[in-house]
Amino acid sequence: MMLRFLYTCLLTLIAPVLLLSLYKKRPGVSPVGKRWKEHFGFSDKVQGHQPLWIHAVSVGETLAVTPLIKALKARHPALPILLTTTTATGAEQAARLGDLVEHRYMPLDFPWALRPFLKKQQPRALCIMETELWPNTLAAAKRVGLPVTVLNARLSERSCQRYAKVQPLFQLLANNLDQVLCQHQDDAERFLRLGVPGQAVQITGSIKFDLSLPEGLAQASAILRDELGRQRPVWIAASTHDGEDEPVLDAHRQILASYPNALLILVPRHPERFNQVHTLCLQHGFTTARRTQPNSSLSDKQVYLADTMGEMMLLLGACDVAFVGGSLIGDKVGGHNLLEPAALAKPVLTGPSYYNFTDITTQLLNASGAEVIDDSKALAETVMRLLDNQEAQSQMGQAALDVVKANQGAIERTLTALEGSIVR
Repeated sequence: MMLRFLYTCLLTLIAPVLLLSLYKKRPGVSPVGKRWKEHFGFSDKVQGHQPLWIHAVSVGETLAVTPLIKALKARHPALPILLTTTTATGAEQAARLGDLVEHRYMPLDFPWALRPFLKKQQPRALCIMETELWPNTLAAAKRVGLPVTVLNARLSERSCQRYAKVQPLFQLLANNLDQVLCQHQDDAERFLRLGVPGQAVQITGSIKFDLSLPEGLAQASAILRDELGRQRPVWIAASTHDGEDEPVLDAHRQILASYPNALLILVPRHPERFNQVHTLCLQHGFTTARRTQPNSSLSDKQVYLADTMGEMMLLLGACDVAFVGGSLIGDKVGGHNLLEPAALAKPVLTGPSYYNFTDITTQLLNASGAEVIDDSKALAETVMRLLDNQEAQSQMGQAALDVVKANQGAIERTLTALEGSIVR
């Protein structure tokens, strides 16, 4: 109790900074607005009796849990699902699920904010996507008898070592977890090393492998490709971060020297950077179109800035080669998931920093479905090599898709593990 009290005091001190970050206005993102009270536990009750509470902190987690939510509703149509996110971008993604879920903002991790939320919503169980573990939330859930499951759990070696330095605090978390459904064997071993009981840990696989391609995606991507130029080479730099766009644009300049009509689809990870990246493209001398500003002709454009949210699969489907960002700026980010381009049979490139997705990336590398590039020069050379050789491009894309198919089935295993929590 004393340790959690000290943690709560520390959280109180840093809460203003967290709130400023959450409420900061970002271009292209609807603000929290009048719903700010939900972060303090005051929210309208969801419809239905004892909803299943699923927490997905932001956009990536919401996208990842979407196939599971669809499978849950297919198996249990009457099951009400309460989906919480912390961020406004996560809320926008949740809204795309329509009546499959009801969205509320996640209360801050204060006991006084969690009590009214739990009293009002009365969920039957709490499922947390990946490793968004908060001490007071877990304690409050257990206090009212909620089974707590971590879905798609992953724990990098770096995070494991950090948790080990505050082992007593992590034990507060571990003692309140009923199930930890891990993506991979190495994730499970790290949770066990940190003291999570063996009976609580299972390996269900990554539900991210169970990608369900949206209906009509192939047709929509084909239409977009026609708009971009069917005969020209098109590559994408997806989920780029600050400091990463410059080497990507430098690589594109090198590609244009050999392929004057090549097009780069540039997709910044965060919407607040859209305007900044657009300015950067212009400063570097590239003729640039923005997706939010329809252009009658794209034939003379060198960069297509994807300044929208939730369209990654559509954009990937329209390209020849995919580079996934968060991986060329040292160890700041640790890469992003390569599975979306892999599921579309696209050759996948990543920078050398991919520690957040080691297992997935290693599988793709071992199967020759992905390659690691170290800098802009290597990025340009690899993209051009693949553009030069359609057969190599096709073989690499098929190898990536085969890895995805070989790992599918995690949703079914997760549903089986959840049955005791759902059917009550």
